[in-house]
Amino acid sequence: MLSTRVKAALVFIPLVLISFYVGGWVFNGFIALILVMAAWEYSQLYTQLGPKPSFPLISGGVLIFVLQRWFLAESLLGILITLVLFTAIVIALVQYETGIKDAALSFTINLSGILYLGWVGSFFIPLRSLPNGLGWTLTALPITWLADSGAYFIGRWLGKRQMSPKLSPHKTWAGFVGGILWGTASGFLLVLLWRSVGFLPQNTPLWEGAVMGLVLAILTPMGDLLVSLIKRTAGVKDTGNLIPGHGGILDRIDTWIWGAMLGYYLVLIFGE
Repeated sequence: MLSTRVKAALVFIPLVLISFYVGGWVFNGFIALILVMAAWEYSQLYTQLGPKPSFPLISGGVLIFVLQRWFLAESLLGILITLVLFTAIVIALVQYETGIKDAALSFTINLSGILYLGWVGSFFIPLRSLPNGLGWTLTALPITWLADSGAYFIGRWLGKRQMSPKLSPHKTWAGFVGGILWGTASGFLLVLLWRSVGFLPQNTPLWEGAVMGLVLAILTPMGDLLVSLIKRTAGVKDTGNLIPGHGGILDRIDTWIWGAMLGYYLVLIFGE
């Protein structure tokens, strides 16, 4: 199993990092593909519970938000949300008229999937599009990976008291604190690294990296717990099996999408 996980990581991680570095349509297209694949896994999870979420609607809504971030002005966001909401309502009404009794529940599932994977997930694009987007993307997202790794190893070493026994039995409060410390240190060191190679300006304060690490380490585990909630409700271990040894796409990006959104807003607050 370990060798399978390592092999999958050796393929997947370079693809992610290359897309980050190249940016532009390569990065945006990669993000669009990843989010659509996550939308498929999301719809399949709920299908196992009985409701009939609409993958075409969810994936279409996700792509609308991606394309808005990619090509359109922010002022059009309200119009697009209204369009998506209206479309979801029409589909729910048609579903009920055709005999689908849980159409109202499907409407809620469809809309939450679009907003979560589409609106929140598409923050990868504005983060990478910032003036120093490469450096901040390579800070925010690795922080989520490193904080999670720190939480895992410190939790295994010192963790006794479970943080969320029902949703994620292996998460401990010691691991959570360890993730915060690891994430804060990682943010500090990543900004120092990217300043030295020119991905961030030389005058970028190191404390901004530390603050980003602190905030992301505290809040991004919510993304993991949310996906765990869906999986526990559906009675499955993984969201899919696309990545051997790692589960599905949604398993991998559950914290990434939070890291991208929070990282983007933090950079705006920093005034970078």
